[in-house]
Amino acid sequence: MKTCLDCIPCFFRQALEASKLAGASPRTQQRVLNELAKICSSFSLKSSPPETGRIVYRLVNRITEKKDPYTKIKAESNQKALKLYPRLKRRIAHSSDPMAAAVSLAIAGNIIDYGVKNSLNVERELKKIMKEETRLIPKENKKFYQYTKFKGALSKANTVLYLADNAGEIVFDRLLLEEIQKEDPLKQIIYAVKSRPIINDALAKDARQCGVDRIARIFESGSDAPGTVLSLCSQEFLRTYRKADIVISKGQGNFETLSLSQRPVFFLFMAKCPVVARHAGCRIGDIILRCGGKK
Repeated sequence: MKTCLDCIPCFFRQALEASKLAGASPRTQQRVLNELAKICSSFSLKSSPPETGRIVYRLVNRITEKKDPYTKIKAESNQKALKLYPRLKRRIAHSSDPMAAAVSLAIAGNIIDYGVKNSLNVERELKKIMKEETRLIPKENKKFYQYTKFKGALSKANTVLYLADNAGEIVFDRLLLEEIQKEDPLKQIIYAVKSRPIINDALAKDARQCGVDRIARIFESGSDAPGTVLSLCSQEFLRTYRKADIVISKGQGNFETLSLSQRPVFFLFMAKCPVVARHAGCRIGDIILRCGGKK
């Protein structure tokens, strides 16, 4: 997926929000926006939005002198999501199809996204997830919700590479990973996170805090883009990506960077941005579970 003109105002919004979270003064916030305006004309519309977003957030970090403005928010998201874990686990256990329930909850957790929203009340969003999940197991849909195809590919896979998205959301990923492990304890599950801070994307410490290390090998991609930009990832990650029997890609940022992947990838996300929805051919708010990339 390529950056479009509609993405540009969003980059300015994100830069301003990140500057505020970094504790920057109004004068520094204005400097961030002025500097962004200067380099904006150099942005390539052939690049994916996460590639451009990486440039924007690096600019914010440099000017505000804050490497990770979202540290506190990520920890809060993890803690509050973990409090829901026992309740979510019971919900899956009592479902007629635990795997389908775990998939729907994993996608529901994708609501937690600071890159899309100006601000985020974690408590409110988690309550929304619990409410929304009751309607998030849609009927089989060849275009948008390919659960049967996903489950079939998963049953044949020996190695599973799961591309993480945001902090807090990791708890919902963990539920799905546990169901995958439950169905086949011999599967090798690899959970890929960012190597350096970017927005509220998950880092290795977030994955450990949420207990993912108990069921999967936590693996850094080598990148700090808010998506999986293969050209920025480590050679070790690229080998893992190519060799994995199934790749599960979580969130919009990973979809934006891998929608034209050279290998099959299963995308799990909720469409929250009009540009992404247009590229995916869906509506804002739609739940996506589908295989993309070359077969």
